[in-house]
Amino acid sequence: MTKNVSMSKYVKLATLRGVDDFLAAVQQLNLHIPCDQQVLSGNTSPLAQPITVDGLTIGNRFAVQPMEGWDGTPDGKPSELTFRRWRRFGSSGAKLVWGGEAVAVQHDGRANPNQLVLNEDTRDDLARLRDALVEEHRKATGSTDGLVVGLQLTHSGRYSRPKDKPEPRILYRHPILDRRLGLPDDYPVLTDGEIRQIIDSFIRAANLAWQIGFQFVDIKHCHGYLGHEFLSAYTREGDYGGSFENRTRFLREVVQGIRAEADGLRIGVRLSAFDMIPFRPDPETSRPGKPGRGVPEPYEGLLPYRWGFGVNPYHPTEPDLTEPAAFLALLRDMGIRLVNLTAGSPYYNPHIQRPALYPPSDGYQPPEDPLVGVARQMGAVRTLKEQLPELAFVGTAYTYLQEFIPHVAQAAVREGWTDFVGLGRMMLAYPELPRDVLDGRPLQTARLCRTFSDCTTAPRNGLPSGCYPLDEFYKRSPMAEQLRRVKQSPPR
Repeated sequence: MTKNVSMSKYVKLATLRGVDDFLAAVQQLNLHIPCDQQVLSGNTSPLAQPITVDGLTIGNRFAVQPMEGWDGTPDGKPSELTFRRWRRFGSSGAKLVWGGEAVAVQHDGRANPNQLVLNEDTRDDLARLRDALVEEHRKATGSTDGLVVGLQLTHSGRYSRPKDKPEPRILYRHPILDRRLGLPDDYPVLTDGEIRQIIDSFIRAANLAWQIGFQFVDIKHCHGYLGHEFLSAYTREGDYGGSFENRTRFLREVVQGIRAEADGLRIGVRLSAFDMIPFRPDPETSRPGKPGRGVPEPYEGLLPYRWGFGVNPYHPTEPDLTEPAAFLALLRDMGIRLVNLTAGSPYYNPHIQRPALYPPSDGYQPPEDPLVGVARQMGAVRTLKEQLPELAFVGTAYTYLQEFIPHVAQAAVREGWTDFVGLGRMMLAYPELPRDVLDGRPLQTARLCRTFSDCTTAPRNGLPSGCYPLDEFYKRSPMAEQLRRVKQSPPR
């Protein structure tokens, strides 16, 4: 972690006058973020170059990250809001759509009562959702050549909330997160038999995804959800915990089953490549209605720390990429080529996962300049890509760069830091950004995501996720008034 710097000293990207100011700010923070002075357009741009991965030709280097909307129906089908969001993904011009959003493989694994589910009852609706995205892409770009659309499959595990209250499904007892969730000492962990049933659900869902036209599925291993929790199940006994072989057994059995049922369907993995101990608002600086700066949960009595993946066990505020590199090597050896790297979790260390200047209502003030978080994620992707050049990497955390996304994205691809530049929050605010960059148009700066975090605060309070400050559809909706009231009321 960086030294304790006043938040007033954090770089305000919107106030910088140009690339020289940005480079100076990066240098002052002693960070390494590649950045090109001139952004190229058309066929000369590194971002416009096609790439073939696992037999799929992807037409450019922009990727739409999976952005969940919390706006499906109670039975797991897409609503009109879901269709609107996916059409906007299609209009972006990005040629890699990574998952669209997280889709649960069974109802008890939903993260919220409005999450999409893929089963026999919903398959035709999700087929229409995919078709709507593809058609919108055709209208916006004139062709679907090079467009690759995948579906992210998930079980929310510890963060399952299929109805109105949390129903955690945990793999092991966590000394910090169990307390946060209010779990009693005798709260049950998933049995090996229940895990095998979940594996069967992943396989069934993947087969359905293949039948309705998705070119790959992502077996989600990030952000504290079930797949990710397997990787940190050091203290779990049985077939799915303890050794690295056991902690990766879930993945291997899911992949084996998919290949037996849906031969030809490609597989990708979105991975939290590193983690840290959970953070909380500093009790000494928090005030009613205003959380303080984020600080690590006390961990002196928890060393070596055995409840995180990609964490230094003796300094759990530091990443350790040793096992993540081994995991990616396993993917390579299994013939998986598409990987998407992120970090941490939105539930317990959001500044690691999603650098932002403004926290969600249940978060904390950033403990470091968010540019530090961007550089940390970019550096991890670069390091792992150097070790595993056979894989195609999607990088994360680019939205925070705002006006400087084109400059940094172009340099990152050109210099080989990443293969694809993933955009998530920006796709809710300004989905046409990739197309504007590739076509050489100036950015529409009034539409740039400024990381106000309303797209997180809204769903935390039961509202659909959208860009309430900048998307006129959400800004003028009754939901925006509900969100304003939520933000004005004292925290629960």
